[in-house]
Amino acid sequence: MQNETQASRANGYEDLITDDRVHSSLYTDDDVFEDEMASIFRNGWVFICHESEIAGPGDFVRRNVGRDPVFAIRARDGEISVIENRCAHRGNIICQEDSGTAKALVCQYHGWAYDTKGALIDVPYPAGFKGDFACHGLERLPKVDSYRGFVFASYNADVPSLLDHLGKATALIDQAAEMSPVGRLRLSGGWITHRFNCNWKMLPENDTDGYHVNFVHPSFAQAIRSNYDEAVLQDEESLKSQAKDWGNGHTELNFSPSYTKSLEWFGCAADRYPAYTKAMTDAYGAEKGESILLDGPPHAVIFPNLFLGEMNIGRFEPVSPGVCLHIHTPMYLEGVDDDVNHRILRQSEGALGPTAFLLADDCVIAERTQGALAGEGGWLDLSRGSEREVTDESGIVVGHLTDETSNRGFWRHYKKVMLASDPQPSPAVAVA
Repeated sequence: MQNETQASRANGYEDLITDDRVHSSLYTDDDVFEDEMASIFRNGWVFICHESEIAGPGDFVRRNVGRDPVFAIRARDGEISVIENRCAHRGNIICQEDSGTAKALVCQYHGWAYDTKGALIDVPYPAGFKGDFACHGLERLPKVDSYRGFVFASYNADVPSLLDHLGKATALIDQAAEMSPVGRLRLSGGWITHRFNCNWKMLPENDTDGYHVNFVHPSFAQAIRSNYDEAVLQDEESLKSQAKDWGNGHTELNFSPSYTKSLEWFGCAADRYPAYTKAMTDAYGAEKGESILLDGPPHAVIFPNLFLGEMNIGRFEPVSPGVCLHIHTPMYLEGVDDDVNHRILRQSEGALGPTAFLLADDCVIAERTQGALAGEGGWLDLSRGSEREVTDESGIVVGHLTDETSNRGFWRHYKKVMLASDPQPSPAVAVA
């Protein structure tokens, strides 16, 4: 007689993800992780970098797409390529530095040289090379596109367009870019990496979970007065902030309804930065400029790996089923005085830095959860608030801040992607 574990394993993701719960094996199983690397990180769009990081010819940054090492580089004609960071000769890493500028990329193993679009241009001791230069270039990802300076790429040449992937969530990226009076962001503050001993999906889930703040971050709430006092730390009936499912796995905690004064999201009075305020109303007009200054930046996740963390930009990077990286940088604004960006840096350090109030707490909780899911595991409940969420006129699902509307949205899309990429997935998982 077939037991429940065997039946669920045969049905795969259809049984492991329901409307109100997910199975813990999705966080721990090696086969699930391998499916994710193929279905999500190679077949779909993945955030790579921001155009400001590679502003000039030859500028490059190193990244990973899932576990595949790549680098993004701008050529002399301005084209941005995302290229596998692997020599076409013997597979050595081409880009050794995390970032830099190069006229050509030279492998340190045998000296093969490539131009900024990955074409092979030179081979030492050429008399022994009998191949065709045109057939020995670096592998370029077939799809690279950007939106408001955010560069995405995919290994899948037939992936739907980036705009189709972003869907309604282009509004969230617009909201981030329009915090600048000239509509441009600059990621030049350097990236900080935190290693979490937990599954990568816990990062996007936690970053748009409004239920945990009072319990995971009590020291933050007790130590300082901040914009979060009104946005997330009130009693249930008083909270005005929202959890949102924007579709396609993109999710948000919308704090804007809680703010009553310009720059409240920045933790200061409206007259603290008069030059910034004037620049915004001059650029966008009085009504829209004041609205931007009142609403503040988004707190949202763009599926699967981009975190628009208010005045920070974050990346999620899977390493193994039980290990991932949280990587972040301050989101500097173009067209503002240095003191505005200086405050952004200080706030980024205070929230997400190595000795900050928030990220260390989140790491401890995530690692405890991962530990609790070892062995046979069990089911995780996602039902909170499902009966009181509503769909607004634009199709966005809106719930109370403490409801799991955002997490349900993430998992709905995850399930769709995993089933679409493999119509008969049979991950070797144990379901009790």
